[in-house]
This record gives sequence, structure tokens and C-alpha cells, in this order.
Amino acid sequence: MDRSDVTLERMRTFVRVAERGSLSAVARELGVGQSTVTRHLRELEDAVGVPLLSRTTRRVTMTDEGSRYYADSIQILRLVEQAGDEARGTRGASAGTIRISCTAALGVLHISRLIFAFQDRYPDIGVDLSLTDERIDLVREGVDIALRLGPLTDSSMKLRALGQSRRLLVAAPAYLAARGRPAVPQDLPGHEGIRMSNIAGSDTLALQGPGGERHAVPFGGRFRVDHGLAAREALVAGRGIAPAHHWLVDDLLAAGRLEVILPDYAPSPIPLSMLIVPERAGIARVRLLVDFLAERIRGIPGIEKSR
Repeated sequence: MDRSDVTLERMRTFVRVAERGSLSAVARELGVGQSTVTRHLRELEDAVGVPLLSRTTRRVTMTDEGSRYYADSIQILRLVEQAGDEARGTRGASAGTIRISCTAALGVLHISRLIFAFQDRYPDIGVDLSLTDERIDLVREGVDIALRLGPLTDSSMKLRALGQSRRLLVAAPAYLAARGRPAVPQDLPGHEGIRMSNIAGSDTLALQGPGGERHAVPFGGRFRVDHGLAAREALVAGRGIAPAHHWLVDDLLAAGRLEVILPDYAPSPIPLSMLIVPERAGIARVRLLVDFLAERIRGIPGIEKSR
């Protein structure tokens, strides 16, 4: 093996191709031609002396030797970045790009503003914000941090609990004027519900009463949607009743465009968590954003400390 041909550039290219499984995707990500990516991989494999990737017409996968080399490469690249951070002192934390994935509606309405404030403080840090409600593979997509609502089971990620997102039952005044206001949970089956099609069990609404008792009532309707911002629009348009995160409708409640119904019966809160890719957790700029978001996220309406 000619060690002089094992460059950090070629190693980074290999790592990203191994994670994404696509040469063309990595070429777009790096802003180079696919032939450059192919050349980096060929030169690295020639230098190492073994095939690291297996290529088919549809996908690129790691060989056994490639899997071992990938694990070592991740450690090497992390150490190189940390060494640079330490050599530059505080300047090392204030340069580079962070990739963050966030639940879509929360990102649009609140997290983007926090990121603006973060970049005002650290103007040399770039942020690539991806908004999706899908549980993506953070490593494969090159994400450093993800903000997610709901229970999480991915034990390979470093998890930081941020709190609970309180929810309310809401509807537009026009809807309530036309259809009447529910007085007890048992009235809800006679109303139009706005349901989230991407949430299992949304045809049943679980509520906690003033004495802690639990109520499970059928919840149906003609409109289903898989995005919180579309549910928000449907509520304003008077299409029905929905359980909504406080942060999703806070401004509409303040403006009188929505009203809380059955205030003594609350839908269960939803946990809000931050996932951090272990390989990125030690990078100074990532730590800065993690701490910044964790400190300020409870300023978002309805985000409460976990009990």
C-alpha cells in the first residue's frame, strides 16, 4: 500500500458514498462530477489494496473490508477535525457547516428562527436545514443533528430529551358556530375531525380528564393530511376539530382565529428529542448548536420540561 495515496479527500469521498449508497448523490452533495467521485474511490482502493465497495446498477454497498475501513475512517476524520478545532481554539468552533433535520412544521414556524439567532452569534457557521417528518437514516443522509417529535427507538444515536410538547383540542369559531361546541368527550364522534394520516391510531382520540381519568373516543372525518401545516390551514378554514401542538396554533389562538375546546380534557403530550450522530457529537460547532437549541427551545409555546 502506498500510504501517500490515502488522502483525507479520498477518505471523505469513500465515507459519504458508503453512507449514501450512491455515487451520483455524493457527487451532487460535493459539487463535483461523478467521474471525480469514481476516481477518488478507485485511487483509494488501489492505495489500500483491497476492494472497499461493491457496485451494482442500482446501489453501492460496502465489502467486508470496506465496512472495517469505514469504521476506522470515521474515527480518523473525527480526530482530524477535532485536532483542527483545538489548534484554532475558539475559532475552530466558528467555521464550517452543520446539517440539521427537523420535523417540518416545527422547523418552519420556530426552529428556523432559532437558527437565525444562532448564525447571528456565529456568522461563520453554515446551517443546512432539512425539513421532513420521515424518520430518515441520519448517517446515510449526512445529518449531524435531528429534532424529532414522538417516541424514539434508535439506540445508535446520542439522544438528548428536550421536553414535552403540549397539545390542545382546537377548532375555528366559524366551525363551532355552525356545528356546535362539544361539551364532553363523548360529543366528539358527531363532529368532523382533522386527522393525521401518517400517525397510527389517529382514528381514536385519547384524552386525559381533569381528575386524571382517561377517555378514548372514536375520531373520524372527511379530511386527512400528513403535514402539520396543512392541518393548521384546515383548522383555520373551519374544516373540523383537531388535536394540535400548542406551538402550531399559538398565534392563531391569540388572534382569535381558533378556539380551545374541552379545555379540561387534554390530548397526551408528545416528547421532543434531539438526536446527535455519535461521530459528530464531539465536533465543536455541533456542540455549540446542540447547547444553543437545548437552552432556547423551551421558549417555544407549549414545550415543557419533561416530568
